[in-house]
Amino acid sequence: MSTIGSVSPAISGLPGNQLDKLQPGLKITMPTDGSHLASPGTQGFGNMLDGLVGLVDTKQNEAQSVTRRVLLGDTDQLHQSVIAMQEAGVAFSLMVEVRNKLVESYQELMRMQV
Repeated sequence: MSTIGSVSPAISGLPGNQLDKLQPGLKITMPTDGSHLASPGTQGFGNMLDGLVGLVDTKQNEAQSVTRRVLLGDTDQLHQSVIAMQEAGVAFSLMVEVRNKLVESYQELMRMQV
């Protein structure tokens, strides 16, 4: 029996077949001419990257603000400061890795012969 065949009895054994109840009128249609691949979405790639950079900046500013309040003695939530700093650090590291992959991809495209 295949993997898919072994899953099917488990799904059909749900009481009242709950999968049908999730979205009863939902129908998925895909254009067959490939136009969905060529048309840009509502948000461009540059806008998405700007949003991600803005998110990283917001996390860094938040971490700086929380740390400043701890250092000034306004709050004793040191753990919140450390957590915020770690979140900002991880977000920044992710952004740098995405940038590195984009640069690497661009360089690979430039090396391709036409």
